Amino acid sequence: MSGRGVERVLDMIEWFAASPEGASLSEIAAALAMPKSSALLMLQSLAERGYIHRLGSGEYQLIRLPGEISADGPNYGALIALVSPYLLNAVQETGESGFIAVLEGPSIRYLNKVLPKREILYDRDIVPTRPAHKVASGVVLLASGSDADVEAYAEASSLSEDEQSKLQEAIASARASGFYVNAMGVVEGAAGAAAPIIAANGKAIAAFNISGPQGRFIQNSDRISHVVRETAVAITEELARRSRRLSKGR
Repeated sequence: MSGRGVERVLDMIEWFAASPEGASLSEIAAALAMPKSSALLMLQSLAERGYIHRLGSGEYQLIRLPGEISADGPNYGALIALVSPYLLNAVQETGESGFIAVLEGPSIRYLNKVLPKREILYDRDIVPTRPAHKVASGVVLLASGSDADVEAYAEASSLSEDEQSKLQEAIASARASGFYVNAMGVVEGAAGAAAPIIAANGKAIAAFNISGPQGRFIQNSDRISHVVRETAVAITEELARRSRRLSKGR
């Protein structure tokens, strides 16, 4: 492969790292300013080596970065690698537990967690998924979608009128402030704040979440919410910078 060919493969991998939600062949070719035929050949090569896979919708999605071991299916490795330094800083600054979460269908899945270096009064089990409307991360990701998406979620989840009303209030709050505080989480005695991480294409791809014991969290909720929102904004800006850098490099 020529030097330019290697550069293009690396450009594609870096583009996927900044756009982990996936994209169609046309979108990828346009973003990387290359013919569809060339983009398709590179996608096929990367898929054969297990770096990306093709979704049922026809879109391509990153599974892992080079050198990263992955189980079957997408593991959001690139997103975790990008966010980890920000997550560590936020945990150190707030003294509470930090998480990255994604919306998978009607449920929130936590990708990782970082615990503070202090007495652990709250340690969330991130293996089970949670109904999106019951956690701060789910609310901010639902709020990033359209009203129609929210209505579809409420119908699919068979929410009661009271639950729908509470969700609409939460959605309005999240959209107005750019973050959401859940004073009573799924785990009794816990509270958390979350803000959306936005990809270069304007879509919310994950939520940045800090949670802790309810009493301690509420006492510091303003400061924690500020850290959560500013950290999510910083990650969003980093994704935009990476996208611009790739565009300039071609």
